[in-house]
Amino acid sequence: MKVAADIIALIEGQPDMMRLLHVVERLALPDCWIGAGFVRNAVWDVLHDRTPDCTRLNDVDVVFFDGADASRRRDDAIEGKLRLTCPGVPWSVSNQARMHAHNNDDPYADVGSAIARWPETATAVAARSVLGRVELLAPHGIDDLINLIVRPTTAFAARRYVVDERLRTKEWLNRWPQLTVV
Repeated sequence: MKVAADIIALIEGQPDMMRLLHVVERLALPDCWIGAGFVRNAVWDVLHDRTPDCTRLNDVDVVFFDGADASRRRDDAIEGKLRLTCPGVPWSVSNQARMHAHNNDDPYADVGSAIARWPETATAVAARSVLGRVELLAPHGIDDLINLIVRPTTAFAARRYVVDERLRTKEWLNRWPQLTVV
C-alpha cells in the first residue's frame, strides 16, 4: 500500500465497507463521509496481514457539514434512520458545522477542515461513495496511515495525553503491534 488509490481499491474490495458507504450515500447529506477507524482500521489490518472487519469497529463515524441545521436532534434522527437501515451497526453521526464549539475551535469551513483537527494524523481520514465510486479525504495525507505511524495532529500536539489515552484504551498496540508512536 503506497498511494491513496491503493486505499480506495482496498475499500472498494470490501463488500461490508461498500455496503455502509452506499447506505450513507443514499442519505444525500452535504459533504458527507465515513471517517476515523472505518478507514484507519482497515488499512492497519491489511498492513498486519488481516482481513478488515467492520464488526470490530467501536463506532462508524458519519460526518457531514450543513450549517443550515447543525442541531444534535438532526444527528440523532439520522442515526435513527441508519439504525433502521443497518441494525447492529454502531452509527455515530456528527454535523461538523457545530463541532468547532464542542472542540473550542474557530468554525470549520467543511468536513476536511474539521477532521484535520482530529487527534491523530492516521485517524484524520475519511471515505465516501459518490455514484458508487469511492473518494478519500485525508487533510494530513496518508503517509502516517500507510506507514503505521501514530502521530498527534497539530491540533493535539499540546494535548498529547489525549492520544496516549486513546492508544491505551483502544489497545492499538496490542491489535497492531507494528505501529510506531511518534
